Amino acid sequence: MRIGELAALAGVSTRTVRHYHHVGLLPEPERRANGYREYGLRDAVALARVRRLTELGIGLEEVRDVLADDAERELRDVLAELDGDLARQEAAIRERRARLAGLLRRAEEVGGLPEEGPVSEQLAELFAEMARTSAALPGPEPAMAARERELLALLDASGDSRAQGAMAAAVREMFAAPGSMERAYAAYGLLDALAGAAVDDPRVAQAARAVVESVPEGAVAAIAAGAGPVAGSGREAEVWTELLVMELAPAQAEAMRMAMRMIGEERDERAGGA
Repeated sequence: MRIGELAALAGVSTRTVRHYHHVGLLPEPERRANGYREYGLRDAVALARVRRLTELGIGLEEVRDVLADDAERELRDVLAELDGDLARQEAAIRERRARLAGLLRRAEEVGGLPEEGPVSEQLAELFAEMARTSAALPGPEPAMAARERELLALLDASGDSRAQGAMAAAVREMFAAPGSMERAYAAYGLLDALAGAAVDDPRVAQAARAVVESVPEGAVAAIAAGAGPVAGSGREAEVWTELLVMELAPAQAEAMRMAMRMIGEERDERAGGA
């Protein structure tokens, strides 16, 4: 039996047969005097078994272990491990589909998704509340509000559990505390007004205080407990600080740094009184 006939019998290509020879999965038969390989029944059975194993999702290295005479692992162990991998993949797919269903449901309810991209359900609710607040206020939405959403979306996707804990606390209190969203938008407006101001402008301190007052109590408590970028130390805190003030006008950046210092001081006071 020639290589093409063997491949056709097992339902694979001749290239696959040659690859299995190359990696040592299928013994290469001796060549006849005319230079052609001559395959027999045992070769066909071995090739069919390799094909069945690979169709189950078993990698070639594991197939080699299964086929080896001195295999350290039995086929049952390999199949059990593969089954566990598939179960984990199924769980991950179910979770992803549940998240997609939530996003699609949210898009149907509000007529679209946030410009910042797919975010968690609680953050989508916050963004929707921000949109309602902005629509109720005169004039265009402050630029700092859009920037805030970008940073929150980044936190949402960062994988930083401490930062996400602070954000979750802030989101909960944004809905629970009357007037909290209005205070936030007032702070955004003060920060926008600093775009062309000097760093020593008295309005810098005013804007900083407004920012601190707009931070929900729950978020400050979470920061005090060690959550969030403000509570970080070393390079982690520096990175979040840089992101917070990046591309801001000098006076705006100074107001934000001042606000962060004030929040940090309140955090330290809470920690000292604990």
